[in-house]
Order: sequence, then C-alpha cells, then structure tokens
Amino acid sequence: MAYFRLTPLTIKRIEKFKKNKVAYGSAWILIVGLLASLWAPLVANDKPYVMKYENKIYFPFFTKPTAMDLGIKDRYTIDYHHLNIDWALRPPISFNPLESNLKISQYPSRPTLDNPFGTDDRGRDVFARLLYGFRYGFIYSVGVWVVTFLIGTVFGLIMGFFGGWTDLLGQRIVEVMSSVPQFFLLIILISIFEPSLVLLVAITSLFGWISISYYMRAEALKLRKLEFIEAARALGQPTWKIILKHLLPNALTPIITFSPFAIAAGITGLAALDYLGFGLAPPTPSWGELLNQAKQHFTTAWWLAFFPSMALFGTLTLLNFVGEGLRNAFDPKAD
Repeated sequence: MAYFRLTPLTIKRIEKFKKNKVAYGSAWILIVGLLASLWAPLVANDKPYVMKYENKIYFPFFTKPTAMDLGIKDRYTIDYHHLNIDWALRPPISFNPLESNLKISQYPSRPTLDNPFGTDDRGRDVFARLLYGFRYGFIYSVGVWVVTFLIGTVFGLIMGFFGGWTDLLGQRIVEVMSSVPQFFLLIILISIFEPSLVLLVAITSLFGWISISYYMRAEALKLRKLEFIEAARALGQPTWKIILKHLLPNALTPIITFSPFAIAAGITGLAALDYLGFGLAPPTPSWGELLNQAKQHFTTAWWLAFFPSMALFGTLTLLNFVGEGLRNAFDPKAD
C-alpha cells in the first residue's frame, strides 16, 4: 500500500473531479445502481421478507423454509403467489427473474402494477431481469477490465522500460495480434465452448489488452530516463522495484482515465453477444437477450425495446460522464 500513497497532486485531481458535478453525480448514481443490482434479491424476489401462514411467522427470504415446513405434502416447491398466506411483507417486485407470472394469459404482457416494466415472451418480469442483468453485465465488464488492463499494463511497461530488442519483439507480437479479426474469432471460440461468465471474460481478454499496452508503453518510454528513475537505478534498486514503486504510480493516468470507457465497452460487448445468441446461457438475465426479444415482438411489445434500451443508454451515458470527468481531472495540461 505504501507504493500507492496519495500524493498532493493526486489529491488535487480527486478534488477537481468532485467539483465536476455531472461526473461526480454520475459516479454516485452508478454506485447506487450497482449496489441495488448486487442486492437484487432484496428488490425483486418471489419470497416474502416475513409472512404469517397458519398462525405461524416465517421468514422465507432469510431462512428458506421447505414445503414440509409449511405443511405442503403434494410437491417440493413453494409457490408463494398462490400460497394461502394470512399476511406478508414482500419486496417491491414480487417476482424473481426466472419466474413467470401465471396470472397472465398471454405473453409478453404490458406494464401493470405487478410488473411495472411488463413481462417478456415467457411471462418473466422485465424489471427483475434488467436489475439482475445489470449485475452480470457489470461483473463481466469489470472482469474484462481488470484482466486486460493488468496484462496490457505489464506488457506495455516492460516494452517501454527495457526498450531495444524487448520493445521490438513486443511490438511485433502486438501487431500480429492486432491483425486478427477479434470479434469473429470471439464468436467462433464461444460457439465451440459452452459459454459462461468466466469463459466469456477469458476469451474477451485474449485481445482486449492490446490498446492499453500502447499507452502504458508510451508512458514508460517517457518516464524511464527521468531523474527519479535514474536515481533509483543509481541507488541499486532492483528492476521490479523500480517499475512497481516508481514507474507504475507515475504512469497511472491512462489506466484511470480510460477505465470508465473500457467498462462501458464491456457492457456493450456483452449485450451485443447476448443479442446475437453467443453470450450467457439461457435463462440468465441479460439486456441483450431482452433486446433480441424486442426484435421478434417489435410491433406488439414496445416495452421490450424501450426499457432495456433506456437502461443501456443510461448506463453508458453515466460511464461516459465519469470518464470525461476523470480525463479532465487528470489532464496534465490543466494542472
């Protein structure tokens, strides 16, 4: 942690970011939305928080009673919507993302009080699937961001710091990998293997590190001959310590400023893969899968296009506001 102690310049940049009300407010909206998605079962779930059934108090959301506990002998699953409950305190949306609303005769159905964003073509609540889908989209995009930026940072710093044959060979590798049609290869690999969140992150990261390696290489080339690097060499510090303690903390600007845009690209990429049918396996909640349903029901179910599109548009807009705020705050010309 001592390697990444906040400097007065970094504190100044953070304060500058906070003064950008649009960017700072967008960051907080994203944090609240992410927390709501991570705690989605508290918002959208078929299990009541607490209920009274046959003169007994149960807490299904926390203790998960079995059918035998509730005196149900003809089945193993519990349908809380049709259970004769005396009273219950339910989440705002009383459906989980995989559950169909059996009270509706025709799917997809329009927005109602029970399903404020309507249902999809299987009767599942659109709001619940959007909320849970945001979790998967953000986990995927953050996972890709961490892996690609880690690989790109290491590769770029090594090329720029050592230079010479190391840089020449590294650049040839980058050029070869850049010439590969990445999106088509990604689709081919996903079609061969059974898609999962971890597999999608791993496959996407095969080529995603290339762009950030360019910027980190440029930072290393700029910094490696400066006085503080030469002083560390003169003191006999090992190479790994010079890179980690002196070079990396002074080359963080591209990582910080490009991160929101990389996360936004990840969310868009997963939505595109899900839309094309190469993303997460059904019935995993997905924004792209909802947009694919909207295409099939374009004239009869406007809500399937409107709400997922607004969720995607709003998330990308907020991330871009945050990215622009960070870019302005860390702009060396503005210091």
